[in-house]
Formats: sequence, structure tokens, C-alpha cells
Amino acid sequence: MFVWVFHRISGLLLILLLAIKFLTSFFLMTKGQKPDWALVLHTNHLTDTLLIISGVYHAFYGLRTVVIDLGLRKEKLLFWIFTGLGTAFCIFLLVIYYTRNY
Repeated sequence: MFVWVFHRISGLLLILLLAIKFLTSFFLMTKGQKPDWALVLHTNHLTDTLLIISGVYHAFYGLRTVVIDLGLRKEKLLFWIFTGLGTAFCIFLLVIYYTRNY
């Protein structure tokens, strides 16, 4: 049950965060004065971190759902496998992100 709720919430969070990224990038591509709020939102590390975490877990829990739909019924084992893989992949991506941006 938790995975289903988290998968839906992370999908909504992805829509919101990607909308913020796309909207602010349009404001930053103008030739004139660039708004400060767009620059703050677009270059915010918290927004990028949330985008990475929600994207990775949404993808891995979606793969978990596909595996369950294919017939493997060990849901608790699949939960821990895909949570571990998602955590490892999140850590990997966040280390790459923060070493390149600092």
C-alpha cells in the first residue's frame, strides 16, 4: 500500500518540479532583464535534489509494478530489492551532481 501511495505522490511531485524547471528556463532564456525569482528557483539545489530522488524512486517502483504484473508475487522481497537499488542509484546520481556543481 505504501509503495502505491508513494508512487502516485512522486508522480505528482515530478510534474510540479519539472513544470518549475521548464517555466523558469523560459524566463531565463530572454534577452532582457532576467527575473530574480526564476534564477533562484532554477538554480536551487533542493529542487534538483528532489527531482533526482523522486524521479529515481518513481522509476524503480514503476519497474517493481511491471515485475509484479508479469507474475512474480513476492511483493515484500521486490519492495526491498527495488528500494535498495533506488537508494544506491540515488546516492550515485547525487554524488555526481554535487561533485560537478561545487
